[in-house]
Amino acid sequence: MTMPVDAILVAQGPEYKSVCKGLNRVAVPTPPVFPIPMGPSALRKYLEQWLQAGHLFHHSQPKVLLMGLCGSLSPKYGVGEAVLYRSCVYPVAEENKKATELFCNPELTEILQKKLQDRVFTGIGLTSDRLIYSASEKLQLGQAYNADVVDMEGYAALQVLNELGIAVAMLRVISDDACHNIPNLTNAFHDGSLQAFPLAMGLLKQPIAATRLVSGSLRGLGILQDLTTFLFSQ
Repeated sequence: MTMPVDAILVAQGPEYKSVCKGLNRVAVPTPPVFPIPMGPSALRKYLEQWLQAGHLFHHSQPKVLLMGLCGSLSPKYGVGEAVLYRSCVYPVAEENKKATELFCNPELTEILQKKLQDRVFTGIGLTSDRLIYSASEKLQLGQAYNADVVDMEGYAALQVLNELGIAVAMLRVISDDACHNIPNLTNAFHDGSLQAFPLAMGLLKQPIAATRLVSGSLRGLGILQDLTTFLFSQ
């Protein structure tokens, strides 16, 4: 079964490299892969320029797959598990205001689910504009918004692409669980990417959490690569 995907979007850096490696193992033609910045505001800016460049104009009903890693917000889901999003929520600051929810394209999601079957679970992603590193906050967010995993791009991608009638599906692999803290790497984020020196300093300050994050990320990246190969092989 050929995947009806016109473009793959994946966070720049190791996630992008893993998806490219997965596609390199496929013998049939595969869609182009675009490395996107991390974080909602940087991604919105990128997508506006990307669409202006006309990458999808030759498709009558373009279909985009967003791929990458995510963090678990529930004890039910651990490192290495893959999730196919049904929808994405964005947390709100005001207490009485409901979170806004945007939906992935059901037809494209169903095609992916039929191919991947028991390799994935379907769930709801929460998009955050900052790194959620504390286990207690992850569990709290999961309960408050009825979300299964957290990322930094999903909602923004749906916001921009849904409006233009572009079908979007999202597939991510969990790289950190909901029961352990990961290092606070907030200072390492700048303009949609992780900066090497602050990242190294952040990891050195919290060696146990850093070891857990690195091993979880490596495992997640390996599974992301294998899922990519499986998904686009006929």
